[in-house]
Amino acid sequence: MIIFDASTLILLARIEILELFVSNFQGKVLIPHSVEIEALKKDKEGTPLIEELIKRKKIQVIYMKDKNQVEKLMDDFNIGTGEAEAIWLALKKDARVVATDDRNAIRACKMLHLEFITAIAFLIRAFEKGFLERDEALIKVQRLSNISRYGKAIIEDAIKQLKGGV
Repeated sequence: MIIFDASTLILLARIEILELFVSNFQGKVLIPHSVEIEALKKDKEGTPLIEELIKRKKIQVIYMKDKNQVEKLMDDFNIGTGEAEAIWLALKKDARVVATDDRNAIRACKMLHLEFITAIAFLIRAFEKGFLERDEALIKVQRLSNISRYGKAIIEDAIKQLKGGV
């Protein structure tokens, strides 16, 4: 089971590997309802794909009831509702991993002993597993560089890994 926050869900949709991941993942892919709302905002690139995957039940939406716990996570780690709901859902459902690109959510995962994965890690793993050719993966990492907040060093490291230099 993997639980997404909106940032990673949207980034993977925008670099066109979300469907590839969801189609090849053996477990459940979950998102809290607040992530659905954020990800499906009008005029966001990637929205039609995310909406389609939800309709096809490739991504399952979970409605949160533990508002006090979510608010505590928001306060404790300075994170938004979607990130807090994703983390709380991961704790509650004993999920394998939280997909997040939010710095504070990553910090929260580390402190709460939850595994996490970022969009760039998804991309590298897709290449390593043979789902993407090297040239296609390099194009997608450049696109990710243009649409995300990844630092130059992280992008350079990803390119090095994709070129086989690690």
